[in-house]
Amino acid sequence: MTSDLTGVRAILADRIVTVPNVLSVIRMLGVPLLLWLLLVRHADGWAFALLVASGVTDFLDGKLARLLDQSSRLGALLDPFVDRLYLVATLLAFPLRGLIPWWLVGVLVARELILAATLSVYKRRDLDPPEVIYLGKAATFALMSALPWVLAGQMDWALAGFGHAFGWAFLIWGAAVYVWTGVLYTAKAVAVARAIPAGAHHTP
Repeated sequence: MTSDLTGVRAILADRIVTVPNVLSVIRMLGVPLLLWLLLVRHADGWAFALLVASGVTDFLDGKLARLLDQSSRLGALLDPFVDRLYLVATLLAFPLRGLIPWWLVGVLVARELILAATLSVYKRRDLDPPEVIYLGKAATFALMSALPWVLAGQMDWALAGFGHAFGWAFLIWGAAVYVWTGVLYTAKAVAVARAIPAGAHHTP
């Protein structure tokens, strides 16, 4: 009986068509729409609404995966991938619109490139990548929350002042913590490189 349940769980874990995965795909289809709204139509109100809707949907698909017991391997990969797409799309569109400075984008992109390079340290030593730092997840959340409000601060509406102040406060805090966690990840990789020779196989 136990083996049967284990088999069922394995099948469920590999399911593709689930409610959370459908929501993630819908979110992904919104990325080109977001770029069109921001760069072609300059429809900032609709772009703001789309970013907020994406954030709410991101929250819901994780909750629904647990509530409906519809967690899957695809979902574990798809959800953070879509988050990255939205972050990259906004970090490209916003400076093109003059909403945030290019140097800030350069700092955030440099952090990603450095961390991507450190992954080779773990791969050459047959090690898993480091565990995600919770503070880094908080920084990503802050950035994703800040960008819609930075956009809202440019709109002609009653909450423009709040959006500008709130958005930039979150953006500065999120960027600072994002860079700091990048330093922590890099320090971990350097420590591993010094402690374990390249080509060595790690035994748990």
